[in-house]
Amino acid sequence: MSRQIAAVVCAAALCAAAICAAMLGLTASSPPAAAQHKNAAGDRQVYATVKDLMESIIDPSADALWGAVGTIADKEKVDERSPKTPEEWLDVRRAAVRIIEGGNLLMMPGREAAPAGTRSETPGVELEPPQMTALIKKKRKSFDAFARALQVIGLEVLRASENKNAELLLEAGGRMENVCEGCHQTFWYPPQKPASARN
Repeated sequence: MSRQIAAVVCAAALCAAAICAAMLGLTASSPPAAAQHKNAAGDRQVYATVKDLMESIIDPSADALWGAVGTIADKEKVDERSPKTPEEWLDVRRAAVRIIEGGNLLMMPGREAAPAGTRSETPGVELEPPQMTALIKKKRKSFDAFARALQVIGLEVLRASENKNAELLLEAGGRMENVCEGCHQTFWYPPQKPASARN
């Protein structure tokens, strides 16, 4: 009798497990969740170029953060600007999230600097896109370090938006400008020749 009860309990447990697996969309041949996640990560495709990401995500978000706080002075008055309404702080938060996730997109390997056939708008002042792509591949760790630094600042801006801290927002914006310019100096502009070589 006890064997029959054990068999019924075991059959019920197996049936329940099968029902749960069916509800989750798993089959006996399905890989574990970790393997599914790994496969999904390996299947990511790169569609946009660095230029696309800069124009569509990074630049507009940075401009939103820089424009959210600051001092505007003219002959008549000095105007201190900072987010005041919940919606204005939400806009700062949204821009911070785009900066953070934009950093992840920049770090995805296999991304070209610009679409095929794109030419520099200011030859000699900035590198041609194939030169930028070659530099990014050659100095990948440095490029990723700039993207991570951008993310760190994005996280600070996120914290500033949560605490409604305009001072932190202003300070983070200044450091973000330094990170952006450092990356541009390394990967966008031609290398600076030493003063002795220019004479």
